[in-house]
Amino acid sequence: MAAWLIGLPFIVVTVVAARLAARHGRRGGYALATAGLMVAIAGAVLLAAALTAGPAGAATGAAAAGAAAAKTAAVKAASAAAGSGGSTAALLGAAIAVAGSTIGAGIAVAYTGAAALAAMSERPELFGRAMVIVGLAEGIAIYGLIVGIILIGKA
Repeated sequence: MAAWLIGLPFIVVTVVAARLAARHGRRGGYALATAGLMVAIAGAVLLAAALTAGPAGAATGAAAAGAAAAKTAAVKAASAAAGSGGSTAALLGAAIAVAGSTIGAGIAVAYTGAAALAAMSERPELFGRAMVIVGLAEGIAIYGLIVGIILIGKA
């Protein structure tokens, strides 16, 4: 799990840089292809790290101590890893849900707010309708917060 947390910022920065570089024509296309290749390589490395780590490594290290002790240690390690990994995944999912919905709501409010102000400058009687649309865009963040609270409750 730590490998994913370490590699995630690298992947995000690479994707954002590629999107910015894509605005520069053919040269940006090459930069986008290079960034895609870098993300694919980073993903492969992280996948390999995630597949090789885990309770299986703890079980093989404990097997040298003896059959009964190894079984007990492996069961304890697997249950501890499953418990902490599940709660970590739930908390990470809650963070992603809240962050994604908040960013989406910010983008939605930016566009709908600008359009609402433009409409109200021409026809002031549209204030009520425009604020309802802006309020619906803000609701996206509330839905993400509710999902985050549910996921934290599961952790």
